[in-house]
Amino acid sequence: MTEAAASSAPRTTSATPSPAASAEPRPSLRERKKLRTRQALVDTALELFTERGFDGATLDELCDAVEVSKRTFFRTFSSKEDVAMAPTQDLWKAFLEDLETREPAEGDTLVELLQSSLFGALRRMPSDGWARRVLLSQRLTEKTPSMGAHGLHFCDRTSRAALEVLQRRLHLGEASDLRPRLALDVLISAFHWALARWTERSGEPTRAQLVSDLREAFAAVPGSLTLRAELR
Repeated sequence: MTEAAASSAPRTTSATPSPAASAEPRPSLRERKKLRTRQALVDTALELFTERGFDGATLDELCDAVEVSKRTFFRTFSSKEDVAMAPTQDLWKAFLEDLETREPAEGDTLVELLQSSLFGALRRMPSDGWARRVLLSQRLTEKTPSMGAHGLHFCDRTSRAALEVLQRRLHLGEASDLRPRLALDVLISAFHWALARWTERSGEPTRAQLVSDLREAFAAVPGSLTLRAELR
């Protein structure tokens, strides 16, 4: 089912909760401070690493710029690579959260369910500068081997976590069945292609353009599996 079809499906109104009842609980003051500190570390790290190069700015300099201790930093991030890749890692963490609750539409393939969860995660990303943070992070990753290695480890952990969610929530046969993992690999491969194309756009590409590039990549998946290899 397409997003447009899903949004136009009939809805009942008799049990519609009030805005107050459906709103998520407001984070505590402590939590809000932690979130502000985390965002300050991400924003400052990306600007600092972009200006000086990833290896040209130390963790001490980052902590001094945000006025936090290294102990505070390590309560939030595991390394410089971790903070520099936070924007895309946040997207995939939101993907896992969406996958925990998303109900498959009638007739959905597993790949279509995964795509819907990724689009759902994209909608949850903050509107205030998230796309710019992703752009800076990706451009740093292209020039920094340690960030690429960190990304591979994160991707593997995320894939394993997603498989655990799928096996727990859906009837997918034996754990040895390769198909769910291959469906995830297809999703991730299409995402990386779309992200690379998006990063190459001129200026500062928008989240809407990333969604467009993702749709193009996903649309090409079925044809890629039936494309014939014919010699000229």
